[in-house]
Amino acid sequence: MTRNLMRGALLTAILGLMAACGGKGDEQAAQTQTAAPEVEPAAAVSSAVSAMGADELREAASKAVSEQRLYAPAGNNAMEYYLALRDKGDGGAAVSSALADLQPYTLIAAEQAITRDDFAEAKRLYALLEKTDPNAPALPRLKAGIADAENMAAQREQNAQADEARRQASEKKRQEEQQAAQQLAAQQLAAQRAEERRLEELRTAEAQQRQQANAREAEERRQAEQRAAAQRQAAAATQQQQQTTPPPAPAPVKRNTELRAISAPQPRYPAEALRGGQSGSVQVEFTVGTSGAVTSARVVNANPPRVFNNEVLNTVRRWRFQPIDEPVTTRRTFTFNSEQ
Repeated sequence: MTRNLMRGALLTAILGLMAACGGKGDEQAAQTQTAAPEVEPAAAVSSAVSAMGADELREAASKAVSEQRLYAPAGNNAMEYYLALRDKGDGGAAVSSALADLQPYTLIAAEQAITRDDFAEAKRLYALLEKTDPNAPALPRLKAGIADAENMAAQREQNAQADEARRQASEKKRQEEQQAAQQLAAQQLAAQRAEERRLEELRTAEAQQRQQANAREAEERRQAEQRAAAQRQAAAATQQQQQTTPPPAPAPVKRNTELRAISAPQPRYPAEALRGGQSGSVQVEFTVGTSGAVTSARVVNANPPRVFNNEVLNTVRRWRFQPIDEPVTTRRTFTFNSEQ
């Protein structure tokens, strides 16, 4: 009678588990995974369960079946209680029948534990099955499944670690390339600023040279005007003297107006024009005073405009000739060719 009641309760619990399997299987698996501690595969029955008495084990087993704790959690499930009863030699055929009825569900739970990589739970359930029936046909397949799944999980972990190492290496390379690009940009910016400072200094120097040349030209014009005024005064005095005193017969005098250069260097090719590969020509009109110095100079024609003017004017104003009897104005054309 007791055996039939126990078997009926077990079957009722199993049928209830089968009915709830569709909607609550995953929830129960998650509950099992959370509740079950990691145990060695050989510890199929916990020491606390083994220490319980036969009556206590029968009551605990019946309650576990009614509450559908068929194989989990560890230390508080029907499989362990029935195994402990069997170890004590109590229960007989009823316990064996109950264990046989629980085996398929424990096997399913073990396979589900393998699927979700809960290898500790899978090994615990394997230990329950092995203790229940060491010769069960499903044990070798289950054992191999656990080993294969563990190997696959280890391989996945290795692959994940390798992927992470490659990602970190790629990120490090990207950061190094970004740093190198930033350094190159900084170097290029520094070079650009240095070039801008150099050009600004060159423009300032050229402006100073122009100011100095303009000042010299103004001073030379002033001196020329003073000499012309003196000459006019002298001519007026001479004319007045001639009006009061009959002039002597003039002696024929040959005027020296031939320009003979003492120092006439060629103008320097402007550095900026030379770098830019610019060619051109400048025609200058200049006046040589009686002392042989150039008293004035101006650009008559320039192509291109203002590129070579300052260099030519500064050079011509420094020219020196042998003294002459009267000022001479002449023109000279200078050609600049970057390909020569």
